[in-house]
Amino acid sequence: MKGNPLRGANYLLRGLAMLPEKGIRHFVIVPLIINIFIFTGAIWLLFDQMGYWIEYLLSAILPDWDWLQFIRYILWPFIAILVLIVVYYSFSVVANIIAAPFNGILSEKVEQRLRGVTLTDSGWKEIVALIPRTIARELSKLVYYLPRLLLLILLAFIPVVGMIAPILLFLFGCWMMAIQYCDYPMDNNKISFRDMKDSLKQRRLTSVGFGGLISLGMMIPLLNLLLMPAAVVGATIYWVEEYTDGSDIDLSGLTTQGRLKER
Repeated sequence: MKGNPLRGANYLLRGLAMLPEKGIRHFVIVPLIINIFIFTGAIWLLFDQMGYWIEYLLSAILPDWDWLQFIRYILWPFIAILVLIVVYYSFSVVANIIAAPFNGILSEKVEQRLRGVTLTDSGWKEIVALIPRTIARELSKLVYYLPRLLLLILLAFIPVVGMIAPILLFLFGCWMMAIQYCDYPMDNNKISFRDMKDSLKQRRLTSVGFGGLISLGMMIPLLNLLLMPAAVVGATIYWVEEYTDGSDIDLSGLTTQGRLKER
């Protein structure tokens, strides 16, 4: 597999560092507010229901035999991690569907700065016009994501094999986080969903390193609130530095509306 996971993780750190910059921070506000509401709900749900969900899954996996009860203590942390990952990834999907048009505009503004190009100002009319296409793109991700997620969840109910399900789910989550956020700059540049996935596979380790740090950051309170805009900015840096040399992808369309013009 090609790529460098440390380089991928560094793109997220660079995205986080770029958030306060003038000309960028204005477009961070809406994704940030959406993230605050969504992940506050996720945290409340975890505190309120996590114990019940863990016990339910343990009961489904293990027969109610006294001599097997010691295994519950072994499986408990693995099931807890499984629940935590599923809840946070599920809420992340919801947050990204709601914020998709704003994330697309944020990605365009970052690419404008990085590539030294100019484009017309983005207003509310443009954002509203983007909603149908961006939601359709998010639904394409769900069609790719949900069957694979359900398969990994089913593995958790298989004795012994279920112990590695949280690890497989985490690795899949890392891959999905790369797909989720790298899709914004690639969609802006009219790269199809299939071509976007193929492009990330060419640098799979870099992509997984980028998505892996996002996944870990999502589990850190307060930091996770900044992860969405930071990941959009980091993914755009990733796109510009790794893919816009013309060697991997046809860049015939430069932005969502084809509005970028060289200075």
